[in-house]
Amino acid sequence: MDIQLSKVLATFGLFLITAVMEILGCYFPYLILNQHKSQWLWIPTALALAAFVWLLTLHPAASGRIYAAYGGIYIFTALMWLKFVDQVSLTRWDIMGGAIVLVGAAVIILQPQGLIR
Repeated sequence: MDIQLSKVLATFGLFLITAVMEILGCYFPYLILNQHKSQWLWIPTALALAAFVWLLTLHPAASGRIYAAYGGIYIFTALMWLKFVDQVSLTRWDIMGGAIVLVGAAVIILQPQGLIR
């Protein structure tokens, strides 16, 4: 596999797992506070948020460009969460918006002298 492609896939994967941890860190408290689920869910909440913060330290840098690209991956992940976890059908607008932000993230990630060097 091309080194450039493997770096792009690794970056995408890192952003994806970071987004999942961020969503879990918000979803568990939602379940506790709004759905009256077990208080024991505070433990995975703390673990997910700790993992999220640690994963942020693995991102290529702490800058606006990195966070902008991550934001696109986060939006895509949130839409997938909506579809597969919350079982909500996505509209064509959701799908179009998700595609647009993925393309935007890819443009930022793949720009010359961008995130992947």
